[in-house]
Amino acid sequence: MRYELYYWPSIQGRGEFVRLALEEARADYVDVARLPERDGMGESALLHFLDSAELERPPFAPPFFKAGDRIIAQTANILFFLGPRLGLAPEDEAGRLWVHQLQLTIADLVAEIHNTHHPIGADLYYEEQKREARHAAELFVRGRIPKFLGYFERVLERNSHDEHMACGTLSYVDLSIFQLIAGLRYAFSRAMARLESSIPRLTSLHDRIAARPHIAAYLASERRLPFSEEGIFRHYPELDI
Repeated sequence: MRYELYYWPSIQGRGEFVRLALEEARADYVDVARLPERDGMGESALLHFLDSAELERPPFAPPFFKAGDRIIAQTANILFFLGPRLGLAPEDEAGRLWVHQLQLTIADLVAEIHNTHHPIGADLYYEEQKREARHAAELFVRGRIPKFLGYFERVLERNSHDEHMACGTLSYVDLSIFQLIAGLRYAFSRAMARLESSIPRLTSLHDRIAARPHIAAYLASERRLPFSEEGIFRHYPELDI
């Protein structure tokens, strides 16, 4: 089956967590909005799904995912569906739910990261809320980054197979931790430089994922979009406290 990923064509954003799983598994997929509109793809194909009056179960926003006749939205939900099919989730139900739980916790952190540069509202430009963003970033750097990353570090520490987040085998949540660490290093480089000595297992996991052959090839390719000030992880010097 050829999968179709629908996400904004110029940013990593939440869609990158799905891309990493697809790339690691060498899945047959197309990144629809990044393909030519003349072929029926492009951003217009994405917007068609969002605006379609024909869908009984329409997605609210990207990313969403098409697998045959199924349309699945929400990053954690897409990965919950893909994990067993790509060999990136435990075989038992308890293990799959644990990995899903960790992914949902990552989603909570991603939302808080976004809110550091959009603390008042997502519909306002960053320049319209810079003062509030500075305050939000201070609180986030001081309290929330250590709390979340400290939790994930403890998960690895308590795992008897501490090379992976869950069940002693590679899962999509390991790939998501890689993206989380990479994104935080870009957005909050000063805070991460201070913190990383306290999360050695997470940083080691990041490095191991980056070195995996399929991921390394993806990171070196044009398919891997750079971090930018349009996505979730944004580096504003005034917020990098």
